[in-house]
Amino acid sequence: MTAHSTAPHKNLKTRFTHATRSLGPGLVTGAADDDPSGIATYSQAGAQFGYGLLWTMVLTYPLMCAIQLISAHIGRVTGAGLARNLTRAFPEWAVILLVTILLVANVINIGADLAAMAAAVELLIGGPTHMLTIVFAIVVAGLQVFVPYRPYARVLKWLTLSLFAYIGVLLVVHTDWPGALRGMVWPTRMDQAAITTIVAVLGTTISPYLFFWQSAQEVEELQDHPRQHPLIESPRAAGGQFRRMRTDTFVGMAFSNLVALAIMIATADTLHLQGITQINTAAQAAEALRPVAGSLAFLLFAVGIIGTGLLAIPVLAGSAAFAISETAGWGGGLQDAPSHAKRFYAIIVVATLAGVVIDWSHTNPIKALYWSAVLNGVAAVPLMIATMIVATRPAVMGKFTASLALKTAGWAATAVMGAASLFFFWTVLT
Repeated sequence: MTAHSTAPHKNLKTRFTHATRSLGPGLVTGAADDDPSGIATYSQAGAQFGYGLLWTMVLTYPLMCAIQLISAHIGRVTGAGLARNLTRAFPEWAVILLVTILLVANVINIGADLAAMAAAVELLIGGPTHMLTIVFAIVVAGLQVFVPYRPYARVLKWLTLSLFAYIGVLLVVHTDWPGALRGMVWPTRMDQAAITTIVAVLGTTISPYLFFWQSAQEVEELQDHPRQHPLIESPRAAGGQFRRMRTDTFVGMAFSNLVALAIMIATADTLHLQGITQINTAAQAAEALRPVAGSLAFLLFAVGIIGTGLLAIPVLAGSAAFAISETAGWGGGLQDAPSHAKRFYAIIVVATLAGVVIDWSHTNPIKALYWSAVLNGVAAVPLMIATMIVATRPAVMGKFTASLALKTAGWAATAVMGAASLFFFWTVLT
């Protein structure tokens, strides 16, 4: 092969390597959105309504991109996480209230995710589920505490590949693609049951812990590269960094929503057609697939639950640690050794162990997730309003306040979540 013929190949390889290296906080954040509790929600939507709610994933994509990109901008521009910036713009008591709601919701979510992972292992090879939750909790907490940031970030990045299991499920089921495409663009049901599920899907897709995580990860990336500085101090780097964040966020959120679509389509193609319309847990969805779609679909679904749990629980526990540490002014992050950030890592361990307690307490996992959704709904709208105010305040962002397009999309996302919360409470009270 001549030098001339190898040049395009090398060029393509270089571009691909550069592109994959630019993916990080946004990719992991998007993938963590498809945690086991989210998988249960998407499975229920597909099983109960078939293709009827696929349009929600198309709607949420630009909304997710907007609020997550704004969160990333705040971290990269100021060099501080979202919670720290909230304390600069709002009364301390208000920030503490929002962070407390976040912590409670995250702990409940961690408990539900640990239980789902244990149930998936039990389906695959058997074993005591309560003991398995402890094993998973120790593994996840241990990775965050004892593995240095750079290799740990790579572990999370590679764990996103587990989500391809759900795209793989589509290869072993028959899909009515014209019907699925219609479901992506045209709502077919808007009764009370559909509205409740729509609210659940929105609450699962646009979650407060993701705002804190992506913002904090931009700060961690700055600390991992000592030559880089917050954009407010190094404005010349803004163009390149904004392009990187856009690519990272757009790809990460697209990945998240494509996987959610795959789960909804797969369960619509199988469970909905068989009249199985009630799915309470991700493990139940996997088990229901076995007689309908075969052992391979069951295996892919169950393995995906474990992989997504290993990815999502560190994000849930880590976002709580970042939020509490920044609010309290303690400092600390995944870049720091445990001996230099004892409080930060203590929050991660305690939040993860609290999730184990929830599982061992025999709390109904569906009720736990229900109240987690309520708390996330309560926190999301005021937190999104506060985030938008921070992103548009020159005193915090300098000359890098959110652009008109980003402000418009961010406020639109906030309005949609506000309407969803009102609908949620309406369905509860009526």
